[in-house]
Amino acid sequence: MVVSKVWQLVRRPQGLPTLDDFKCVQQQVPPCSDGDVIVEAVSLSVDPYMRSRARNLPLGSTMFGSQVARVIESKNNDYKVGSLMVHYQGWRTHTHITTQDIANPANMIKPLPDMEGLPASLGLGVIGMPGNTAYFGLLELCEPKAGDTVLVNGAAGAVGSAVVQIAKMKGCKVIAFAGSDEKVAWVKELGADHVFNYKTTDVGKALTETAPQKINCYFDNVGGQFTAEALPHMATFGRIAVCGAISTYNEEKKGVVMTSPLSEGTMIMCQLRVEGFLVTRWANRWMEGLNQMKRWVLDGKVKYKETITNGFENMPKAFIGLFHGDNIGKAVVMP
Repeated sequence: MVVSKVWQLVRRPQGLPTLDDFKCVQQQVPPCSDGDVIVEAVSLSVDPYMRSRARNLPLGSTMFGSQVARVIESKNNDYKVGSLMVHYQGWRTHTHITTQDIANPANMIKPLPDMEGLPASLGLGVIGMPGNTAYFGLLELCEPKAGDTVLVNGAAGAVGSAVVQIAKMKGCKVIAFAGSDEKVAWVKELGADHVFNYKTTDVGKALTETAPQKINCYFDNVGGQFTAEALPHMATFGRIAVCGAISTYNEEKKGVVMTSPLSEGTMIMCQLRVEGFLVTRWANRWMEGLNQMKRWVLDGKVKYKETITNGFENMPKAFIGLFHGDNIGKAVVMP
């Protein structure tokens, strides 16, 4: 029998998550039936969206998340022993995946693409869900055109850093914000035209100076007060892709999730198109995005960074660190 270490959510986070919200237990992994596989984690993802999942996940459940995993036992001809896959079965070292799990499109269980010598962990980052989030969210919703001004916040994160580089490839002027001087320096390396530390900069003043012709596309990873300050700088017929709202994830009042202080008047007068999205909208084009991101990485057109935490026992610590700005690029745990 295979034994798995599993991180469970045992207490509902109030504000910032704490270590006491999680508990590591051991579970026996059921044996394979026909069509099933057993996999072992190679690298695991921690992402800000998991904080929202923790609001509704039943207590005692495995914390939700994705991982790159290696097949160690298989009764499924599509997944040979030794092959790699990406799955979303959560924070666990070993996982039994049934043929029904694999067949359900909602589970997003897919073979890891041929990485052509790149690290397998990129299947959780720039050649994974965050890469597709940047690719489809920017190109399909913001529809950037050469000469457009694009605003990106959270620009040193896994998604934001990819958005910056794709926008530059499309011939756009990019204004970016990140959370430390170190992050600002890296985003400058990615080619952004103007980069600011939002913690030490007046957002409105910076946008007045760097976007006198206003902002055509805004890729929002942060929400909250940042968006309130950015909205008046949008151009007429501007497009806003609402990807995330990390600034609000830990804010609750009487059990109600706090929302961004958007100005409906500005949205009406500037005739803005504001659209929230989940990247799974493009599930039927998933490999298109991954293959394009991989090609850009291999060609040197898209750079990436990973913040790696070693040790499965440090999953909660790595997750909590996201909300303190500890990561540059994709945050990954190596078990």
